[in-house]
Amino acid sequence: MIQLLNFTTLDLTQKELVLLWRNHPLIRKWMMDNTEISLEDHLHFIDLLHTKTDRCYFLVQKDAEYIGVVDLTHINANSAELGIYANPDMRGVGNILMNALIDHAKTLGLSKLIANVYTTNVRAQNLYKKFHFAQTKEIKHNAKKMNTLELIL
Repeated sequence: MIQLLNFTTLDLTQKELVLLWRNHPLIRKWMMDNTEISLEDHLHFIDLLHTKTDRCYFLVQKDAEYIGVVDLTHINANSAELGIYANPDMRGVGNILMNALIDHAKTLGLSKLIANVYTTNVRAQNLYKKFHFAQTKEIKHNAKKMNTLELIL
């Protein structure tokens, strides 16, 4: 069974786990802001989520295991940008995470998901292709090329 655990409801141990994953070199290198985050900043970010209506972040649990994180940001009436990363100690959970994220987006009534992914992030590019995301443009972030991909729900 898949559960989306809202960051705002996590206990301290779960919040620390998310931070450990986010700061892991294999995860951090693909983030738009790839600086290491302090526990203080991480907890402050989560506290601010209580006041935000245009974003939601979830720790994804499958049965008794935490398998990754998914998020939607820049949520509006029709679309949102997505974020996704797996527990760095796990492989093969991308499909589960993506399905959970798409299902949640549909419950919000969204009709489009947008992803920005570095062109060198082949694993992510392949996951998006598998789910029929279409490239709509190429952008640069910090002098690195990124593809903007969209999925019509």
